[in-house]
Amino acid sequence: MQITKELLKEKGACNEAYRSFIEKFPEGAEYQEVLNALAEENRVDWAQWLIGKVGTVDAVLEVDELTIEASLFFAGRIVVKGAINIAKWLIAGEGIEAGLGIKAGEGIKAGEGIEAGEGIEAGLGIKAGLGIEAGEGIEAGWGIEAGEGIEAGWGIEAGEGIKAGEGIEAGEGIKAGEDYGIYAGLRIRISLKKRYAIVIAQEKPNNIVCGEYQKKEEEINV
Repeated sequence: MQITKELLKEKGACNEAYRSFIEKFPEGAEYQEVLNALAEENRVDWAQWLIGKVGTVDAVLEVDELTIEASLFFAGRIVVKGAINIAKWLIAGEGIEAGLGIKAGEGIKAGEGIEAGEGIEAGLGIKAGLGIEAGEGIEAGWGIEAGEGIEAGWGIEAGEGIKAGEGIEAGEGIKAGEDYGIYAGLRIRISLKKRYAIVIAQEKPNNIVCGEYQKKEEEINV
């Protein structure tokens, strides 16, 4: 897909972004080439705007390992057999999946789900259009937000609020930032909240605003 100055003008790009694009790409450029340039400058705001306006692509970035000393913005799906380690921001227009852990020095955002065989960790926020799932812990310096459920084999911890369209489950504890809330079942009908808007953890979190607490049952190995 080609990004042109005419397209940006039609979509309502701000003056600063429009001028910057013309300076770098006077003849236009491929969608991913523009996202790569934004990643080099860590322009998270412009990348999110562009993916939101132009949309996702039917493409998959599939590698064994992924380590980048900057940001990565991709309009399709990211699939990594091993671990993902990003120094700054990781944004995918669709889902992010890693066989091992996902770690970003700043934030993680996916238009669809985020899934890791091990832990998910971000210095800033974690946000997914669908669910977030980690084999180990989930930790964010800012908030954690998922359009569907949030599930972690270990604990879930956020510096700010924790919000899920469906239930929230942790093998250990769930902790939101001081004076921030935990919200489960934001997309569940009121009549179904007692069944599906469940917060599962070893101990009841102090700040559940929306959702029904359920103690995590001990697993018995036979």
